Amino acid sequence: MGWMLKKPDDVSGKSWPAIVIGFFVAFGGVLYGYDTGTISGILAMPYWEDVFSTGYRDSTGHLNVDSSQSAAIVSILSGGTFFGALGAAPIADWIGRRLGLIVCTCVFIVGVILQTAATAIPLFLAGRFFAGLGVGLISSLIPLYQSETAPRWIRGVIVGAYQLSITIGLLLASIVNNSTKNRNDTGSYRIPIAVQFAWALILIVGTLLLPETPRYLIKKDDHVAAAKSLGRLRRLPDTDPSIQAELAEIQANHEYDLRLGASSYLDCIKGNLLKRLLTGCFLQGLQQLTGINFIFYYGTQFFKNSGFTDSFTISLITNCVNTASTFPGLYAIEKWGRRPVLFWGAVGMCVSQFIVAILGTTTTSQDDVGNIIVHNIAAQRAAIAFICIYIFCFAASWGPIAW
Repeated sequence: MGWMLKKPDDVSGKSWPAIVIGFFVAFGGVLYGYDTGTISGILAMPYWEDVFSTGYRDSTGHLNVDSSQSAAIVSILSGGTFFGALGAAPIADWIGRRLGLIVCTCVFIVGVILQTAATAIPLFLAGRFFAGLGVGLISSLIPLYQSETAPRWIRGVIVGAYQLSITIGLLLASIVNNSTKNRNDTGSYRIPIAVQFAWALILIVGTLLLPETPRYLIKKDDHVAAAKSLGRLRRLPDTDPSIQAELAEIQANHEYDLRLGASSYLDCIKGNLLKRLLTGCFLQGLQQLTGINFIFYYGTQFFKNSGFTDSFTISLITNCVNTASTFPGLYAIEKWGRRPVLFWGAVGMCVSQFIVAILGTTTTSQDDVGNIIVHNIAAQRAAIAFICIYIFCFAASWGPIAW
């Protein structure tokens, strides 16, 4: 097979236009990753703690939000993504994949506006919810658009690139947070939040230039537009035999779906579809249960509370590792298969987490006021190393493959 990913000889036309489009659409993952990463740093910013505190003081006597408020601020994004993911399919079937992606990005922008304007927890929570709603919609629509436009032989890499964009978003958030953390004004948290306008506008403007997916156009019985869209993706004339053959296959699949009758969410839990649904849900669920979100939601605060002197810099390092490690995962998807990479990635994460837990519990303690005392600097550095190994194992396996 060789080491390179090569287009099969029997595939007609050009693959690069669809590949470029698939990778660009994956840019939407930056919105998800950046929003996830920026809240990690904001929660640890002294000025933000002062402004949003309702009177609670932490163990050092500094004004801060309490643990329940912090948990609500972080978790409400996931609440929004839940409802967004449920609503994505009807929206995609109603107004299309392309226009749906634009509308959903606008929902995300509403959330960014509310967070940027906030000076108290209630409005900030509302902004987090709407941002999550937009992220949930986008996270469902982007893999759908990619899978309906990407060439089969490299589809796994293209869909997995969404995870790569998430890691890039996390890295960008860490860089911006690190740049504004010491500001003693609202710019400390408003600048990192407002930067998300740029990512959203890039996605909207770019999507306006993209074609609708051929599968959606066939579903709307617009065969002429479907042929033009597919021809544009493959850089072939609408009348080319390979274009017509691929459209015929899409049409045949659509007619088969029609013969099954009207569909509803209940159909997702009937027959063989239930097994497929549970497989997908458990894969994504296990991806989140690996603990990776703890690192990127609470990482800065965790390193700060664990006695690390520069928690923002360590968070930046872990995000660099996360981004770089995703590339071997994208390669492994097509070369080594999904299941073996998932298995060995899980083994690596498990071993690394055990070591970090052992080092954390045996080499640190708390004083009377709750401050962390580090008894072994070498062990602390080793813990950082194994956190990076853990992130590598995730980013090279469960991160992209679950998508």
